[in-house]
Amino acid sequence: MNITERTTVATIASTLPSSIRVFQRHGIDFCCGGKTPLATACREHGIPFADLVSAIEASALAPSDERDWNAETLHLLIDHIIATYHDALRKELPRLESMAAKVARTHGLSAEHLARLEAIVSELSAELRSHMFKEERVLFPAIRTIEEGSAHPGIRAITNSYVPPPWACETFRALYYGLSELEAAMHIHVHLENNVLFPRALVLAGNTA
Repeated sequence: MNITERTTVATIASTLPSSIRVFQRHGIDFCCGGKTPLATACREHGIPFADLVSAIEASALAPSDERDWNAETLHLLIDHIIATYHDALRKELPRLESMAAKVARTHGLSAEHLARLEAIVSELSAELRSHMFKEERVLFPAIRTIEEGSAHPGIRAITNSYVPPPWACETFRALYYGLSELEAAMHIHVHLENNVLFPRALVLAGNTA
């Protein structure tokens, strides 16, 4: 792949799945903000363009289990999203909600932000459940039908980038770790939907119209 300063982050992430870990390592948004040109992303994050390109190219040469989802059927991609992200979220969200509530009750007097964190985690859980329900009941079946015819930045800020205070208990630390893992998985989840699944489905719908 020929990467230029105008190549968007989303294009790179879609073409070279191995680049996703590079973007995550540098805090570069490749899902919702993926339409940003790579040169712009480098300037915003203070990363030399040549260094980032070298890291991306190196990642493509390393052994990887990542599949090229642009080459797979949409059926398989949908199954992957549900099995890897939706099912995992249904198990993880109740656990994170429970820990957030426990930490807020136990340490709320020492860290006032924990009450707000509990509320945000609860809101995020409700939104994700609703989002997944709509996708699995409406959007995904529609995409499957078309083919047959032919992942909250506020949490990172409020938790100081998931760094717990020195006095945090094990549950407190586990909550922050779980939230950091959730954010990383959601980035890939949203990327696969926004930059791979949905664009390919729209093209397919246009070709069969």
